Amino acid sequence: MSDAREKQSDVRIRRAPKFPTFLILGGGVGAIATFIATALYPVDPAVGFGALFGYFALFGVTGGVIVGALIAIILDRRADRRATTGSVVIESTEPTPQPTTDPGANPTSDTDIR
Repeated sequence: MSDAREKQSDVRIRRAPKFPTFLILGGGVGAIATFIATALYPVDPAVGFGALFGYFALFGVTGGVIVGALIAIILDRRADRRATTGSVVIESTEPTPQPTTDPGANPTSDTDIR
């Protein structure tokens, strides 16, 4: 048989944003904005478009990640204010030990192995 134990507790329920998603999306939007801004202006032929985009992407991606993090923090604070409290019942069962039927497990068995 099993011994059932119940415990009741109060928990806070809230919907929190996933921070890595916001950081990745912010970096992607920053890279796209950097590409568009680089393409709008004439490029120095001595440098080239790729090098110019790569240099400015350092700033664009970083700025996008920061903006994404700020949006995630704002949404997290908003979700914290809208959190509700609920009751939960935790049930745990612990099985009772069963006797073993393995004859090799009993040291006082009738068979003597030599």
